[in-house]
Amino acid sequence: MNDLLGRVTDRVPIDGHDGRSGAHLERGVLDGRRVVVKTVDPDTDLSLLLGGDPSGRERRLWADGVLDRLPKGTGHALVAAGWTGGRLVTVMRDLGAAVLSWDRRITPAELRRLFDGLAAVHGAFAERPPAGLCDLATRLTLFAPDDLAPLAERFALIAAVRRGWECFAELVPAAVADAVFDTLREPAGLVATLGGAPSTLCHGDAWLVNIALTDDAVVLLDWALATAGPASLDLVAFTVGCASHVDLPRAAVLAAAREACRPLVDDTVWGATVFWALCELGWNKALDAATHADPAQRAAAAAELAWWVEQADAALSRNGHPAARTGVFCSYHPEPTE
Repeated sequence: MNDLLGRVTDRVPIDGHDGRSGAHLERGVLDGRRVVVKTVDPDTDLSLLLGGDPSGRERRLWADGVLDRLPKGTGHALVAAGWTGGRLVTVMRDLGAAVLSWDRRITPAELRRLFDGLAAVHGAFAERPPAGLCDLATRLTLFAPDDLAPLAERFALIAAVRRGWECFAELVPAAVADAVFDTLREPAGLVATLGGAPSTLCHGDAWLVNIALTDDAVVLLDWALATAGPASLDLVAFTVGCASHVDLPRAAVLAAAREACRPLVDDTVWGATVFWALCELGWNKALDAATHADPAQRAAAAAELAWWVEQADAALSRNGHPAARTGVFCSYHPEPTE
């Protein structure tokens, strides 16, 4: 790895990049082509710490040839990956403006292409996910507030997550909030329900900044949270995290996500995954709804949080649970009412 890094010239730090994990990024030139060099300290990188894989899951998927088996029309950007000086270094093709960003609007056609790419990966690895992926329970509870306590003093993002869950408890009806918190503490019920779908290779972090739309491929970046789970995991994670950047109503994005995973996911698993959206980013919606400096952004976040609570409520109701409480999805059961 050191020999390869020695051939990277014109290295310039990338300041203000969109990632939040703590990685250090540089642009450079390797043998005449532009590359990005990512350097990760396993003690300070949130993806490695939260994903339970300090040895580097993405590096292993590349070294084992898994990423080279992604289906036609999809791809990865890795050129090399390895350890040097106690740090994990990844060299990637520099895809420039093809990488989606938070200031980019996604057209309906781009959304279809993006979802088709994810669906192709899910279909290619259905019922045969590769070894070494993130455990589903770990991925589902990535932002569980109790588990994050030891990291709150070291990472501003983690402190914000914990504050967001406090806001969530204040803003969301108690029964729904209790269901989410119980699931984050004891995810076995949700894991069992999601296990009703074929397990496949999920990217695990399919957000805008981890996706590039090149002329010939949907390129998926940063596989540190790659997970063995249902196809709905990636589609719902994208929708709850990124739907506001798509030039479609949120309901239309969620409907497109449902269609993209329909061949592999039945309605029960889909409903459980929609409920999980609150476990994934309920804290973020609540934090913005309670504390954003811009009143318009606070109002928008409050409306979005209410919309996701409504979606979870509807999904749970379709599965026959009184008052739309979680029953099969988690251990929380409300007291019966007359």
